[in-house]
Amino acid sequence: MTKNIDTPPLQPVPNDKSIFNLPNNLTIARILMIPLFVAIAYWPPAMGIGQAAISDNVIARVGMSEFSDSLLRHLLLTGVFIIAAITDWLDGYFARKLNVMSAFGRFLDPVADKLMVAAALIILVQWHPNIIMAIAAIVIISREIAVSALREWMAELGNRTSVAVSYVGKLKTTFQMIAITVLLLNWESLELIGYGLMVAAVVLTLWSMFIYLKAAWPYLKQSG
Repeated sequence: MTKNIDTPPLQPVPNDKSIFNLPNNLTIARILMIPLFVAIAYWPPAMGIGQAAISDNVIARVGMSEFSDSLLRHLLLTGVFIIAAITDWLDGYFARKLNVMSAFGRFLDPVADKLMVAAALIILVQWHPNIIMAIAAIVIISREIAVSALREWMAELGNRTSVAVSYVGKLKTTFQMIAITVLLLNWESLELIGYGLMVAAVVLTLWSMFIYLKAAWPYLKQSG
């Protein structure tokens, strides 16, 4: 008669959560909106682009037909940008609400934001080839590259939290999004407001970069 040998119960295999959860899918969708955004901006070329979509006296003077194509394109562009901005808020909200925050999401979310903002700024510079838009695009894009490099370097030192997102950083993002939205509409009556918001965004961008550099300075000045 054989003796029954008790075998230890099988240990459950760890069930890693998929990176393709709702918050990360929203972030991926935001990245996929970028080629759509660019396509709307430049195709079909027959539709007007970069013109004043609505001038103050155009309705009384010639009606809307002259600007209908340009208006449609600008409204579509603005709509895509606003949807992208909303998904930026939603992915963070659902990540916290559903407790599905992941390293993949923390990496991809800021990348998606920077790509969309950079694409919008490059298009706006072509529409408005002036010193204000050129400086705004250079400052904002350069700041994102510099701070991203700084965070990566601080992460290697194990001090990434020293350059965590600050309140000023969130504020500059808000001003950037609103300024770009207003300028994408390309309405003549809102142009000065758009430029004013963009100048404020540039000031906040430089201020937030100074805060990050100040936090990292004790490590930057070390030798070796």
